[in-house]
Amino acid sequence: MTNQNLCEGQTVLVTGASRGIGRAIALNLATTGAEIVVNYANSAESAKDVVQAITASGGKAYSLQANVADEESVNDLIKKVLERSGRIDALINNAGITKDGLLMRMRTEDWQSVINLNLTGVFLCTRAVARPMLKQKTGRIVNITSVVGLMGNAGQANYAAAKAGVVGLTKSTAKEFASRGITVNAVAPGFIETDMTKDLDSEQILSAIPLGEFGSPEHIAGTVRFLATDPAAAYITGQVLQVDGGMLMS
Repeated sequence: MTNQNLCEGQTVLVTGASRGIGRAIALNLATTGAEIVVNYANSAESAKDVVQAITASGGKAYSLQANVADEESVNDLIKKVLERSGRIDALINNAGITKDGLLMRMRTEDWQSVINLNLTGVFLCTRAVARPMLKQKTGRIVNITSVVGLMGNAGQANYAAAKAGVVGLTKSTAKEFASRGITVNAVAPGFIETDMTKDLDSEQILSAIPLGEFGSPEHIAGTVRFLATDPAAAYITGQVLQVDGGMLMS
């Protein structure tokens, strides 16, 4: 079995896949032969570009709009995927936002919107795919958390809390789903070169990274691919894999 047809006939849903890490994940997973569902909230054109990039390379993909922080929107998303593809073999919970600010000045709505998308969104999507995956008696879920959720970060109390919550959610759902052949793992990126990190103080951050450089979206995509599709990852569940250049060693 080659890499190109490793997941032939399978369907993978990637949330927040129109840009950044989500885009890299979608493009990488498409090379396994799986059909990729490119979810987006607002960036329809960017999602269309991802689909075109995949199909131009001989892969299979289509895009669907949904706000993963909204229960009705998520349920409709999963319904549409099942109607069109018939199954969901892997879910990559990648969608996320930041609204940084010091705790004492943080507006309640900035706290809540980050929790709603980055944590509740993972819960809603996971719950929505649970039934079809339990019926299939197979499935893989990969949640994108962050090293910030493991170590905290000044000015990111909302983001850190949400990402820490994703770690707890990952471990709990892994225990619930294990007996039905479904694995649930998390990937914790360090500082990755994306739009989210372009305005940060590079010199200060790089001094804290043993490998001395930022990661790329492709580093995260390769790790997700392993956990989501590789037969060698079938016995891995409830784990948080840090991809951070050695920044947080534990």
